[in-house]
Amino acid sequence: MDYGKSERADALGAQYVAGTLRGAARRRFEALLPSHPALRAAVQAWSERLMPLTAAVEPQQPPPSVWQAIERRLFGQAAPAQAAVPLPWWRRLAPWRALSAAGALATLVLAVMLTQPPPAQPPVLVVLQGTGGATQGVNTFVASVSGDGRSLVTRALLPVDLQADRVLELWSVPPEGAPRSLGLIRADGSTVVPRERLPKGLLKGDTAALAVSLEPPGGSPTGTPTGPVLYAGKLQL
Repeated sequence: MDYGKSERADALGAQYVAGTLRGAARRRFEALLPSHPALRAAVQAWSERLMPLTAAVEPQQPPPSVWQAIERRLFGQAAPAQAAVPLPWWRRLAPWRALSAAGALATLVLAVMLTQPPPAQPPVLVVLQGTGGATQGVNTFVASVSGDGRSLVTRALLPVDLQADRVLELWSVPPEGAPRSLGLIRADGSTVVPRERLPKGLLKGDTAALAVSLEPPGGSPTGTPTGPVLYAGKLQL
């Protein structure tokens, strides 16, 4: 296989960065990277294109159980009460010093842990390839869905040349039934899809694919795609 061809290297680089190149194919691609400048350049280019889409990931508030687990790890369970035995003051001094040092250390550890943000779920990337074959060119749409499924950003990697009386509309395609409109998207640059338009089960099986259709101004008048579907991509979890 000739990996020096720009189109082939670009396609493999896109799949590698988006995470859709898996298993033995991914391991083989990684083994080829050191000796193929075209593949390395494609990976670098796609990384720079897709990194801005990670802005769709929102900060997550950890549940109370996380902090309770931290407290249990630092301080343990309360020991059962025991009868107090008077000790000389010089024997009572050393334990209090040790306890004070342990408390200071625990406070420091807890402070460090609290300043560390909880791990966020990585975004899910969907590559929407053109459906028109060679006549449509090599343009691609990329959609980034936050790990919680509450935000979505689309971006055309190259501007789409549209007639003045046509717009692009994004659709959520369920495993069964009619597509659901997610609204109009830009033919150039990025579009943030409003949260209220996203299906509640976007990452829970309610959406099998995303698609982009060509529509009249204002979008489809019927609630389903009326023009040709220009781009489509499966949502792989």
